[in-house]
Amino acid sequence: MPRRNGRSIMEQRADDDLTVEVMKMKDLDDVMEVERQCFTTPWSRYSFACELTDNQFSHYIVVRHIGKVIGYAGMWIILDEAHVTNVGVLPEYRGKGIGELLMRSLMAAAKNHGATKMTLEVRKTNYIAQNLYSKLGFEPVGIRRGYYMDDGEDAIIMWKDSL
Repeated sequence: MPRRNGRSIMEQRADDDLTVEVMKMKDLDDVMEVERQCFTTPWSRYSFACELTDNQFSHYIVVRHIGKVIGYAGMWIILDEAHVTNVGVLPEYRGKGIGELLMRSLMAAAKNHGATKMTLEVRKTNYIAQNLYSKLGFEPVGIRRGYYMDDGEDAIIMWKDSL
């Protein structure tokens, strides 16, 4: 990962109060709290631990507000393609650009690791996320019927051809 001022791009300060950093094992308690508040079927702590220790394709980041983890995002990079696995922001921090900061950080990291395109799935009814992804250049390319296990909701597949 390219470094500037001794820190990776993903670790640069976003502003005076926000910092984006590579997720570490010590972050898992906070990440699990974000996960519980964001998703009806949250990933397990074990799943995140495996992503951080056993999956050579995974890249996860957290965003902190004055030191507190308020959101996280992750992706897998395989060859030239990045696949966003999760994006979560605590409810009280939504609508403040945190999701966009996380996505832009993921896109920069993906590009730095050789990915040229990115894909993700988003709930059919998550219009706020869909609008963000569209703003960032993602386009809907298909539907995964019954993708979400908690309620069988469809997922929209979105794709960005150029990072």
